Amino acid sequence: MNPATHLDTMRRQWQSETDYPVAEAWYQRLDSHNGITRIWEPHVHPLEQANFWHIRGSERDLLIDSGMGIVPLRESFPDLFDGKEIIAVATHTHIDHIGAIHEFEHRWVHAAEARQMEHPSGVVTLICSDIHPALSQIFVEAGYPPFDELLVDAFPHANFNPFDYRLRGAVPTRLLADKDVIDLGDKRFEILHLPGHSPGSICVWEEATGVLFTGDLIYDGPLVYEGPGMDLDIYAQSLRKLKELPVSVVHAGHDPSFDRARLLQIIDDYLSRWNLR
Repeated sequence: MNPATHLDTMRRQWQSETDYPVAEAWYQRLDSHNGITRIWEPHVHPLEQANFWHIRGSERDLLIDSGMGIVPLRESFPDLFDGKEIIAVATHTHIDHIGAIHEFEHRWVHAAEARQMEHPSGVVTLICSDIHPALSQIFVEAGYPPFDELLVDAFPHANFNPFDYRLRGAVPTRLLADKDVIDLGDKRFEILHLPGHSPGSICVWEEATGVLFTGDLIYDGPLVYEGPGMDLDIYAQSLRKLKELPVSVVHAGHDPSFDRARLLQIIDDYLSRWNLR
């Protein structure tokens, strides 16, 4: 049997045998008083259950990361994406951070990951068996739950077929570099190129408030620091640079937000664990 025929057979079998529930809502959101909205996908496996952040500005808005792209993001929140200019920034180009970036006219990413955003590779489907076994083992050893059949535990609608999903590439419209500025009118953010998790990993820093969006460089959960494109020594250098910032709050790519004291604790824990203090 040729691969295409085999895949069609698997799709038909899946449609007839699946018993996954249908989610009442695919996205969840949390609005804060300072114009920042956190959005996430609760039915995605914890490894890929990313936070993405919408920040309102007086002249334009900012979207930091965009989830898996399983369900259209923009049409799910018309009150957030209400016709104002939106700058969509990818902190890096893993599947859980660029899934919906193609929906936006302004798509910004660090130059080191421009090609990866246009032509995604690595984990690009919802099928857990598509993840290389060695990579799966790294994720489990880091502290994430074992993988089942899919990277989701529910479907967004009744006719959803997980075999039809594939991460969609998007051509960047601007290539970012360290110290670039994003001006929203009443808010200004600086791009910090802090690689290690990936070659083009960036953080987004608002000096006026001490608010830092870190992507996957650091979050309050089991950090993934081994795998394709990751470098432990460079990662440690980037974490040391974070310690120098007068951070008030960290809004990370996964898990809840946290303060500077917790930031320093996480950094010191990992540097000690890596024998790189």
